[in-house]
Amino acid sequence: MGEVPLRLADVTDAADRIAGVAHRTPVVSSRTLDSLVDGSLVLKCENWQRTGSFKFRGAYNLLAQMPDQERRRGVCTVSSGNHGQAVARAAAELGVPAVVCMPVDAPATKVEATRGYGAEVVFFDRGEISPFDAGEALRNERGLPFVSSHDDARIAAGAGTAALELLAESGPLDVLVAPIGGGGGMAGYATVAKAMAPTTVVVGAEPATSQLAARSLAAGARVRVDRFETIADGQRLPILGAFTFEVLRAHVDYVVPVADDEIVAAMRLLFERLKLVAEPSGAIALAAILSGRVDVVGRRVGVVVSGGNIGVDRFRDLVH
Repeated sequence: MGEVPLRLADVTDAADRIAGVAHRTPVVSSRTLDSLVDGSLVLKCENWQRTGSFKFRGAYNLLAQMPDQERRRGVCTVSSGNHGQAVARAAAELGVPAVVCMPVDAPATKVEATRGYGAEVVFFDRGEISPFDAGEALRNERGLPFVSSHDDARIAAGAGTAALELLAESGPLDVLVAPIGGGGGMAGYATVAKAMAPTTVVVGAEPATSQLAARSLAAGARVRVDRFETIADGQRLPILGAFTFEVLRAHVDYVVPVADDEIVAAMRLLFERLKLVAEPSGAIALAAILSGRVDVVGRRVGVVVSGGNIGVDRFRDLVH
């Protein structure tokens, strides 16, 4: 393994770039949660970020660095929702036209929000074509620069600013737990955590039906899982990014699987006791801790609540 392709300086530069545009989201704690796990948890509430998830940080950081000539042409991307919304909103801020390719089964609230932020939305069927292939087809058809949801150092650096804020407010952490989908968010968080305190244990949480990151890290190479079911639609990617894989295997200590029913239990707890609305991917890090698969006893633990983009009907159906 060569030099890790993301540095703390990349994240601090991103923090300067997005300052005053992205929200500095709250960090909250709960004596109820602490008593349940016999540890001290601090939650970074990215569900309160602009567009409802951590994704806005990376999208704005990337688009803000594009040359003006490229930005005037517009950009395209593929997303099940959160990244698409983030690109749409960031593009609107910077006056950039955006086209977002979304799966036909994407949550309606995410589709509506993406359109509401000003992007053109087109669809693909992930039963027939992978997100990667759908994105490639859109890029070739429109001739536009493609904005990856995860496999880009600018995306990861922007995401990592959430970890900078968390550590600035909470102080040193023994453990940091965050979701892993394509790896962009975790690449940023892990880079910050290990640079600022190398002894911090960095733990990923992912759907038990894929275990994409765990399998890839164990194999020492990216493993592809094309079809699996999970309520965590933000983590339904078939393969880690090439860039993000290199960062994850350098900085992530281990990854734990989380079942759908465990995610729902965490969503319910966040709502009932902390009054926080989290989508499934946003609750999966806490679910990993509540499952007992992460050792947090007597430890100070950072937890990334990565997003809250879920409609009331879907939320009710899941937690009922």
